[in-house]
Amino acid sequence: MRVFVVSMLLVFGFPFIMTDFDSLETCKQFFLKDQPPMISGILEKSVSKNQNLYRIICQKYKNIYRFATLYDITNKIPLFSAYKYTGHTGERPKTKWRTEPQLEDSNAGMSQGCSNQACNGDYLNNQMNVNRGHLFPCSHAADEDTAKSTFTLTNAVPQSISFNGGSWRIMEEKVREIMNSHCRDEKNREEVSAYVLTGGVPNTKKPSADVLNNRVNIPSHMWTVFCCFNIVSNKYVSQAHWAENIDEDTKKGTISVKTLKELQDFLKSKYNKETSL
Repeated sequence: MRVFVVSMLLVFGFPFIMTDFDSLETCKQFFLKDQPPMISGILEKSVSKNQNLYRIICQKYKNIYRFATLYDITNKIPLFSAYKYTGHTGERPKTKWRTEPQLEDSNAGMSQGCSNQACNGDYLNNQMNVNRGHLFPCSHAADEDTAKSTFTLTNAVPQSISFNGGSWRIMEEKVREIMNSHCRDEKNREEVSAYVLTGGVPNTKKPSADVLNNRVNIPSHMWTVFCCFNIVSNKYVSQAHWAENIDEDTKKGTISVKTLKELQDFLKSKYNKETSL
């Protein structure tokens, strides 16, 4: 077993990343008041209700937990990633995209190394006009190591290239500016602090046009929400966004600001399940 694990780490290029799958309690610090989301029948009381469909990943890089993910191993995309925003480096690190060997069955053999997740090969030379879209964007990472930790395919979904580099990127930058200027730790007003959840809604229609490499679901929508203590209003506030994951023309649109309740209602309509973020 030890030889197999070492071999997997070498093949996947994952020398420093280890994860935990039992419960989001292990990495509850990435959620406001240590309370992870609830999606009825999927994620309840910090635990996946069906390990055969959804895996919890407490993403650890160089022995430090960096963020948390709920991963859909059937559709091979994360449902969401959660992180605490404390500032940003401003630099995109030089690093490679990696997979998560611990998501795979250790008895399956090396040929089954991506049976439960997307691989880099799924994105190469694709005709779908999509690329790897971060849920926890490296541009929201506070330091270089945290930025590098975001380059795992368990933190990415197939995202329309023009959307990823267009209105979604613009929205991420605006949200970052707001968090930098308005969001602080309630007990230490000098520290930037906000809690962020970002996810993709699996496309349930699943025609061939919505599956990458006949394996990886291309989400129909992307969504994000943050909550923080606002030093201007002197209270906790939240702000949400979502948009269709579709091609954009050269005129980059604006993604409207929504409330947390509006986002929860939207996700309930998509999942047909009670959702509390």
